Amino acid sequence: MAWLQLRVHSRYPEFVDEILQACGASAVSFIDAEDDPVLEPAPGETPLWSNTVTLGLFPEKTDLQPVLDALHEQLPDSDTLQVSDELVEDQDWVRVWLKDCPPLKFGERLWVCPHEKRVDEPGSVTLLLDPGLAFGTGTHPSTALCLEWLATHDVGDQHVLDFGCGSGILAIAALLLGARHAVANDIDPQAIQATRDNAVANGVSDRLTTVDPERRVEPFPADLVLANILARPLIELAPQLSATIRSGGALVLAGLLDRQADEVRAAYAPWFDFEPDHCRDGWTRLYGRRR
Repeated sequence: MAWLQLRVHSRYPEFVDEILQACGASAVSFIDAEDDPVLEPAPGETPLWSNTVTLGLFPEKTDLQPVLDALHEQLPDSDTLQVSDELVEDQDWVRVWLKDCPPLKFGERLWVCPHEKRVDEPGSVTLLLDPGLAFGTGTHPSTALCLEWLATHDVGDQHVLDFGCGSGILAIAALLLGARHAVANDIDPQAIQATRDNAVANGVSDRLTTVDPERRVEPFPADLVLANILARPLIELAPQLSATIRSGGALVLAGLLDRQADEVRAAYAPWFDFEPDHCRDGWTRLYGRRR
C-alpha cells in the first residue's frame, strides 16, 4: 500500500504537527531541511532544527485540499508556507513518529510521554499519550502554555471543564495532578473517543465525564475552565463559559495569536480579573479569576 506524504515548510512545525493530526494524518514526524544538527540540548529541552520540515502521512486516496485549507487558515506564516506531496512506500509510521517525539516536561513535575518513552522521575506525574487523530500532544505553544499553567498551580480536589478537549490532554493532566473530576467536550466525535481512550490509558477514566458533540455542556460550578481552541469561538462562548465558573474560579484561555489577546480578554472582562499574559512563539495564554 502506498501513502500520500505531505511535506510542510513552516516556522511553526509543532503547530503543523497538531493541524495534520487533527486532519487525520496517520503519522507525523520532523526532519532537518539543512545540515544543522542539534547537539547536546539542555535537560528538559526538546529543540527542533532551525529549518524544520514537518512530514504528514495520509492514506493514498485522501483528498488533501481540506488539509491544505486548514494549514493556510490556521498557521501564522501562511503567506510564506511551502507545501508539497508525494507517494511513498509503506512503513511502520507510528514507530517513525515515536522515534521523533521525545518526552516533554512542563514545570517541575509534569511529563507528557509516548508509552514507549515513559519517564518515571521521583515526585513527578507522567501523562502517557501516543499519536492519534485528535488534536493535542503538548508540542504546540498553546497546549504547552496550558500544561505549564496546570503544572505550576494547585488544582487539587477541583472540578475542571476542558472545553474543546481534543485528545483530552488538559483534562487528563489536571486529573493526574490531583483534580477531583473533569468534564471534557469537543465538537469532533474522534476527539471524544480519543479522550476516553487516553483517560483509560492513564488510569483516570473513573473521574472523567465526556460530553458527546450533539449535547450542550450544562453550566455547573467549575473551579477551573480550560479552553484551548481559537479566538473567534472563545469570544462567542464568553457568556456560556463565564456562567460555568464559580466565583473565585480560574479561567485559562489559549489558541489565540498575540494580536487577538486584547479582543478575547475584552469579551470576558465583565466577569473576570486577568493576570499578566504569557506568550510564546506568537501565541498567548490568558488567565483570569471570576469575580
